[in-house]
Amino acid sequence: MSIFESYLPKCKVMKISSKIKIFSLVSALFWFSGFSALAQMATDRQPYAAGKFYTADSSQLVKNLAFLFGEAENHHPGKVLAVISPHAGYVYSGETAATAYKQLDPEKDYDNIFLIGSSHTLHFEGASVYAAGDYITPLGEVQVNRELAQQLIDKNKNISFVEQAHTTEHSLENQLPFLQYYLKKPFRIVPIIIGNSDTRQLKSIAKSLKPYLNNNNLFVISSDFSHYPLYRDAQKADSTTAKGILSNDPDTFQKAIKENAAQHYPGLVTSACGQTSILTLLYMTQEMPGVSYVPLQYTNSGDVSFGDKSRVVGYFALALTQKTKDTEDFLTEDDKKQLLHIARQTIEEYLAHQQIPEEDESKLSDNLKVHSGAFVTLNKFGSLRGCIGRFIADEPLYKVVQQMAIAAATQDYRFTTVTPKELKNIDIEISVLTPLKKINSIDEIQLGRDGIYIIKGNKGGTFLPQVADETGWTKTEFLGHCARDKAGIGWDGWKDADIYTYQAIVFSEEEFE
Repeated sequence: MSIFESYLPKCKVMKISSKIKIFSLVSALFWFSGFSALAQMATDRQPYAAGKFYTADSSQLVKNLAFLFGEAENHHPGKVLAVISPHAGYVYSGETAATAYKQLDPEKDYDNIFLIGSSHTLHFEGASVYAAGDYITPLGEVQVNRELAQQLIDKNKNISFVEQAHTTEHSLENQLPFLQYYLKKPFRIVPIIIGNSDTRQLKSIAKSLKPYLNNNNLFVISSDFSHYPLYRDAQKADSTTAKGILSNDPDTFQKAIKENAAQHYPGLVTSACGQTSILTLLYMTQEMPGVSYVPLQYTNSGDVSFGDKSRVVGYFALALTQKTKDTEDFLTEDDKKQLLHIARQTIEEYLAHQQIPEEDESKLSDNLKVHSGAFVTLNKFGSLRGCIGRFIADEPLYKVVQQMAIAAATQDYRFTTVTPKELKNIDIEISVLTPLKKINSIDEIQLGRDGIYIIKGNKGGTFLPQVADETGWTKTEFLGHCARDKAGIGWDGWKDADIYTYQAIVFSEEEFE
């Protein structure tokens, strides 16, 4: 039964001697007047969090938001389909939330903005989408797409309208002032509260929402991270949770949550209060081509001057981005030359003065500011002299290259530190990585195209794509050597390990000589 059907009166049926059934005129009149009244009975959801989590004074709220966005940084992550944003008091998590929203194009005209949060106050089946009216904040009315909300309700038995699920729920409301302040064009929202953790229901909800996860809409997942551990424990737990999200794999995310619980961090009651909302998003994205999660900013309540470090709440801003160009088109020839120059200059400066040279970002292309993993390889007379990198980056590519260049020259345990004198004989090679993709079968691995990352427990190891071409190994040898020589889990260890693939844009100084 739909929300409208539940309000419609039952029409009386009268029998007459001819056995013809007619509708009572009185009932018919009541039916039409009732329907007309219902159409006018829109019930707007009034502010609840205003005055509690953020100021209820509209002018002061604008000033607060201006300050928070002024502190936030745009990481230029590319085309953003969704953000994960915290919903605590603005004095604690406001800058991190503003960082999430600052990745958006403020001039973009969205069809809908889907707000998804997990209920803090009420347990119920499935999800509730607000379909009775609009949302109100101190900055004004935010229109709800009630027609779309009703369609979701009508088409999925796990989606309904439970008004009390929204009335005193702060997780969605806290996101709205950021959107109202930052976006320049009017927008409509679809507010969704998830009521339980039944994964079958979450998958069903995700299936209904997935057709809308595209460049025409925005998804906002509202969640804080760890609740109430010690400051240092929060950093560890939140890092584990974030890595689970960055994997774009629901099972890996759930394993991360269980791993945190197994650590028995004192005071930890949850790894993410919006766990079910995050999981719903992961069910939507796990098989989407060309998407990846990007970490933007991490803080916790202990970072503010008056924060209690003995009992903190964690806040992470992340973005779901979609690749808009082919991998080979990601970097121009000038980009590659500039990255190689930055790598060499950084090594020279660090070996001579133990300092990392600062780059003028205004002179760098946007491609070099994208958050991306990278490896830096040093070759001397054709032989390896050092190679270190990382898959996940929470800072611009050029900075990752700087750090990995220094690490390859000074921290690769297989070699002594590079000396300034031998630098002239070293060729620098850079591999810029695409996001990791978990595979279900080794048949998905294409030698020469794919690098592999094997992880089992707390052990892991990788081979870059070019290793297969350089060695001539078969696929089994490629996996076996990586498992034994890099991950330390034995030759056959890959058979029951998690395997990820990635591609790389590989270029070296030798190409440009």
